[in-house]
Amino acid sequence: MIVTDLQGSLVSVTVYGEFTLADYKEFEELVNYRVKFQETVNLLMDLRQMAGFTLDVAWEDLRFSRAHSRDFGKIAILTSSQWMTWSAWLQQIFVDADVCVFDDEQAAREWLLAEE
Repeated sequence: MIVTDLQGSLVSVTVYGEFTLADYKEFEELVNYRVKFQETVNLLMDLRQMAGFTLDVAWEDLRFSRAHSRDFGKIAILTSSQWMTWSAWLQQIFVDADVCVFDDEQAAREWLLAEE
């Protein structure tokens, strides 16, 4: 299950339990909607409560990232998992965005809002 929030150019997504393809499609729709009105969006992905993800989510994430490689300004990922940290580092290959991993939500939000 996911919970989404949209505030200006910031898209926030919190994942609870298993991240499914249906959840990912909901995330895609939100980003696609926001990209219509903003040149780029910032993304806060809170994965601290995520129990895992299905293989089709991983594949869809790769496809979506390549299709939207220039639509993100900053991507903040909240996690304490070393695996997710490594995955976030790998994600930088496919997107032209600043990607940073945090374990503190306030620090992530401050980084997202900071001007370059």
